[in-house]
Amino acid sequence: MQIKRNVTTLLIHLVLIVFSITMLIPFVWMFLTSFKSVTEATSINPFIILPKIWRKDSFINVSNNMNFILLYKNTLLMIAGRVIAAVLTATMAGYAFGRLNFKGKNLAFSVVLFQMMIPGQIFIIPQYLMVSKIGMLNTTFALVFPGFVTAFGTFLLRQFYMGLPKDLEEAARLDGCNIGQTFLFVMAPLTKSGMVALGIFTTVFAYKDLMWPMIVNPNNDKATLASALAKMQGQYASKFPELMAASLIACIPMILIYLLFQKQFIEGIATSGGKL
Repeated sequence: MQIKRNVTTLLIHLVLIVFSITMLIPFVWMFLTSFKSVTEATSINPFIILPKIWRKDSFINVSNNMNFILLYKNTLLMIAGRVIAAVLTATMAGYAFGRLNFKGKNLAFSVVLFQMMIPGQIFIIPQYLMVSKIGMLNTTFALVFPGFVTAFGTFLLRQFYMGLPKDLEEAARLDGCNIGQTFLFVMAPLTKSGMVALGIFTTVFAYKDLMWPMIVNPNNDKATLASALAKMQGQYASKFPELMAASLIACIPMILIYLLFQKQFIEGIATSGGKL
């Protein structure tokens, strides 16, 4: 019995190792390509894996041609704005759907779930018209605008609130707290891990958002990392070493964020059943 259990554990670990290596291959390839020449990067020879000469030209060129400080600034402002807005609105909406009883609650939550099923591209035209009408194109506000309300965040925080015991609300009510005080001082502090998880999810979603920044902020001084990388790819030819070097530089903040908040990240997925 013990031998069978050990064999099963070994097989599981082998499968996990294979999948982990498969996930790392694109990042390793990106790293190696950034040090290659254009000829090596576009070669059809599958055995050219390591560069013959480790070149730094690609990093020097992208550093000179792209203002990464400005791109980091625009991207971080967009992420910060969306995270703050998402956490505030989703926390209140999640509490209402998870703990309160009101007329039309199920119908309203069904609308929220329905929004999660619709592709986000459908909302681009009305959102663009709204931002254009108020004269906020090419601004940080335009980048943050789609993240003011999040259906996914509402669902995620609702799951956290539904997992809390009802005795807490009853005790708060006996102490004379109204709904607002119960939410602010009793229930909300208990969902800090959910808020952190939502913040991490929102950060990932905002970081990889490409279409909206390119449409609403076409100017280079208001571009984000994703839109700037997309503009590097030419119509007829692309310098893949420079593109991979810029992508590698752009990945650094997200890698650091994941390393710092991986516990909350995994907890958010396990608790909500959500996925990226």
